[in-house]
Amino acid sequence: MIYKKTKLYQKHLNLKGNMVPFSGFLLPTHYTSIKEEHLAVRNSAGLFDVSHMGEILIDGSESERFLNYVSTNNVNLLTDGRAQYSLFCNSKGGILDDIIIYRKSLNSFMLVVNAVNKQKILNWLNFNNHKNVVKITDVSDKLGLLALQGPKSLLHIRKVLKMDLSNLSYYSFCSKNFENSEIIISRTGYTGELGYEFYIDNSKIKKLWNVLLRDNKKYKLKPAGLASRDTLRIEMKYSLYGNDIDENINPIESGLSWLVKFDKDDFIGKESLIQAKRKPKYLSVCLIMIDRAIPRKGYKVFAGDEEIGVVTSGTISPSLQKGIAIARIKKKNYYSTEEIQISVRGVMKLAKIIKPPFYKAGTFLSDTK
Repeated sequence: MIYKKTKLYQKHLNLKGNMVPFSGFLLPTHYTSIKEEHLAVRNSAGLFDVSHMGEILIDGSESERFLNYVSTNNVNLLTDGRAQYSLFCNSKGGILDDIIIYRKSLNSFMLVVNAVNKQKILNWLNFNNHKNVVKITDVSDKLGLLALQGPKSLLHIRKVLKMDLSNLSYYSFCSKNFENSEIIISRTGYTGELGYEFYIDNSKIKKLWNVLLRDNKKYKLKPAGLASRDTLRIEMKYSLYGNDIDENINPIESGLSWLVKFDKDDFIGKESLIQAKRKPKYLSVCLIMIDRAIPRKGYKVFAGDEEIGVVTSGTISPSLQKGIAIARIKKKNYYSTEEIQISVRGVMKLAKIIKPPFYKAGTFLSDTK
């Protein structure tokens, strides 16, 4: 298979990044160590190349209505310069992708989709674009995307880019000028920390990468790879497509019911999701290991002798130095105080259910439900 490379591929090699295939691209898992890069984001800042993500423009007078029909959240709540986390579901309520919708104007939106799903989502959008009421444009190959995440990210941007983003609220975005080119800067993120994303023309992304890494040792900023991005998001109980969510899982059972606005007009999957809400079979929980063990995707979860679910994402938390997992378990066990066990390579290891997330505002949570 021939893998794509982002415009920063050589930069990653120069930094001795450990390159692996991911979503059709060659991307770095880490440069130094997962723990070092993880803790840099938690304590100072880390810079990620996430240019593999897909960007799709939706334009036309029917854009808002169209997006409200194909997504689960309420697009009508958006105003210019605001972003919204949402889902695309199929008619059975299965999750096609988790996305971010950016409203540039009433008639112009940008969607950010997972790389692995980009072509599927493009096909699905075009299929539902009856009578071509909107214009759908894939701009993924034109745009690069960098994410600067961590408590010192705002200060660093002010120092190296001479930009003050202190008034940019959560899930908002703005346009700035960089090297005579427009960049969109948003404040969303996938780590739970203060952070910013830079959508920039691919012809300028190397320059922006270099500038953002300027004086990086002084500010304790590190380039960071996919592996720490994964441990960071698991600590926050953020879903990963292909692990915690997919076409066979609905938002109710995956802990994303808050993204489904049942009070809005009809949308794809609404009836199926109403039924799923009434009688969910499974629910998503956070598990922290009591015994020393690292839970992994696919490991079975037990209450006594009964198999009650499966780990969808798991890791050793660099922040907690304990094994943590996101699991989907039977609804009847959701509030249970029963002893929970995870089968780790055939050996039962003790764990307990805790309230999400594992990490919040510098405070680690370990209270049981």
